[in-house]
Amino acid sequence: MGTQRPRVALFITCLADQFFPQVGECAVAVLRRLGVQVTFNAGQTCCGQPAFNTGFRNEAREVAARVLDLFDDADYVVAPSGSCSSMVRVFYPELFAHDPSRLEKAEKLQSRFFEFSEFLVKVLGVEDAGASFPHRVAYHDSCHLLRELHIEDEPRRLLRAVRGIELVEIEDYRLCCGFGGTFSVKFPEVSVAMGQDKAKAAMRAGAEYLVANDAGCLMHLAGVIHRQSLGLKTMHLAELLARREAA
Repeated sequence: MGTQRPRVALFITCLADQFFPQVGECAVAVLRRLGVQVTFNAGQTCCGQPAFNTGFRNEAREVAARVLDLFDDADYVVAPSGSCSSMVRVFYPELFAHDPSRLEKAEKLQSRFFEFSEFLVKVLGVEDAGASFPHRVAYHDSCHLLRELHIEDEPRRLLRAVRGIELVEIEDYRLCCGFGGTFSVKFPEVSVAMGQDKAKAAMRAGAEYLVANDAGCLMHLAGVIHRQSLGLKTMHLAELLARREAA
């Protein structure tokens, strides 16, 4: 990007807004540390994914149409979520396939909308975000990030550049944690069992922290870990990259 840093609008997710506000704060802190101008449009709401995933396409389209009108003045829109980023990038064009004017706006937003780790590595060209975190960390690939956006290497490159960190890979790392949005509500027994498998795999790898880029995964895994009294902590990637802990 040279010396001219872009103007970035933060798109905060519903879960982050309601349960993990520190994730948005840390994402802003990291972006500003890297010289990015960050704005936040307080008029934003949901991206429409919950309605979309449960088959309420008209309701999802109404919510998504609002998102399209919010970010015309930003060079980029960044979300600390693979899930919401997938909704905008992959499914908005499908939602507005029969609405030419909205489809054009969706395609323009699609080209400017990035998940947090993807933006740092691919747009800013940054791997070392200036963080230090002297702990043993495992990374969990959320399904939307891995399968819809094909983002796998970028978070790991950022983590490996953190001072003092020991990054460990967990077995079967491509497997879902079991959250899956409404899947965890409709099939709780299966969902919990999948979460337990993921948490125990991180424990076997000797991790102190299990890091992910999606609040839904983190909420689900933190619940499993708490109920099982496992010696493991969860953290969003943005939170870790904002840390500057002494060894």
